[in-house]
Amino acid sequence: MSAVTYLEAIVVGALQGVSELFPVSSLGHSILLPAWLGGSWQRDLSIGKDSPYLAVLVAMHVATALALVLFFRKDWVRIVRGLWTSLRHREVRTPDQRLAWLLVLATIPVGLAGLLLEGLLRDFLGKPVPSAIFLALNGGVLYAAEKFSRAKPVEEADTVDFSTEETLVMRAISVEERTDVRLAKLRVGEAVLIGAAQILALLPGISRSGITMVAGLRRGLGHEDAARFAFLLATPVILAAGVLKMPTLFPPENHASLGPALVGSVVAGVASYISVRFLTGYFETRTLTPFAIYCVVAGIGSLIFFAV
Repeated sequence: MSAVTYLEAIVVGALQGVSELFPVSSLGHSILLPAWLGGSWQRDLSIGKDSPYLAVLVAMHVATALALVLFFRKDWVRIVRGLWTSLRHREVRTPDQRLAWLLVLATIPVGLAGLLLEGLLRDFLGKPVPSAIFLALNGGVLYAAEKFSRAKPVEEADTVDFSTEETLVMRAISVEERTDVRLAKLRVGEAVLIGAAQILALLPGISRSGITMVAGLRRGLGHEDAARFAFLLATPVILAAGVLKMPTLFPPENHASLGPALVGSVVAGVASYISVRFLTGYFETRTLTPFAIYCVVAGIGSLIFFAV
């Protein structure tokens, strides 16, 4: 198979960084863009077994996960500390401890499904027509979620209980901590169902962040909380999957793609950081509707183009 060029890696890296976090499906776009461009792009960027392009995408996913870790670094410090203290003291009392366990439990279903189904689904459905169909369906699901979901009202005077902390100190309470306190109030079953929604993102065209947000909205979360929970859930999944598959980048036949993979990963990481920074602000006051319209139009347009 042909090696991925630097130009292709830069374009795909930017696409990956944006579409992984925007609710529009990175996998679907990674399949549709080369098919739309045709020629050497379609040949070089073919998703198939042992494809250099697939290996390059793995590296870009790792870069995306690292960008998420960097953006939420303070939050992950609190969450990991909560998990550690929970294990150490064999208790689940504080919001950070509870949120840590909710994230662990909610990640298990998609982790198992990814190990069992990802390669099979990619090989059978990793083509333009199925990707276009699922992209349009993704838009329909996003629109339906906005039309029929109603978030529970959030009290402006909602207090944050830190009485379970070992040492009580007077300190400012960040917006992120307040949000995580609300997320920690999710029931275990609700959190697992929201996390399990990520399994649908194994279908090319279904967005991981989008479908997770939809599940969160259906459980009564507001847009801001649903987006935050989706990004926190996505981080360990994307990072673990990328690290697990990273060895596929280093066989001799892929050596020509190592340089482009590195450059594309840097682009993907920067694009991901900018994207998550934008989206966390966007969903404070806005909805999924514009992304739903885009996915329906792009999906139906692609389906017509490739099926006719």
